[in-house]
Amino acid sequence: MNSFSHFNEEGRAKMVNVSQKAETERTATARTKVRLSAALYDAIHNQGLKKGDPLAVAQIAGIMAAKKTADWIPMCHPITIQGTDLQFSFTKDNQTSDYVLVIYATVTVKSNTGVEMEALTAVSAAALTFYDMCKAIDKGLIIEETLLVKKTGGKNGDFYHPLVQKERSI
Repeated sequence: MNSFSHFNEEGRAKMVNVSQKAETERTATARTKVRLSAALYDAIHNQGLKKGDPLAVAQIAGIMAAKKTADWIPMCHPITIQGTDLQFSFTKDNQTSDYVLVIYATVTVKSNTGVEMEALTAVSAAALTFYDMCKAIDKGLIIEETLLVKKTGGKNGDFYHPLVQKERSI
């Protein structure tokens, strides 16, 4: 059981001690996708949602979620985030005629622990908020493919997800 960092010698959960790790600048970028109907895409672009702009609300939700990640994820360290940004873009799936909302979150910190969970939480909360804002028009929304695109800094160095190498510049 000792080979797992989040368990003590008795096999019980613990928060890893990061006090001896070097404080460095660390960033993480996560991505998620939300599949939506053409009708919803049109309603968003024609400002036809009664609840308002779903991307504006999702942006704020993602930032708030990144700041509160340690409250959601039991073994995640509470950290002071220096920056969080979300980006949204729509693409069209020509095979299905669906639209796909692609959400990126990049989180930056100067700390002795990383911000991968904060970036993943940010895109997840943004996607859930987008769903909540849009469900009156399209209950069939699908939140899909959430992943860590890249992370920089820390003792293990940089990581770039092998499935999204073309997105290294994000």
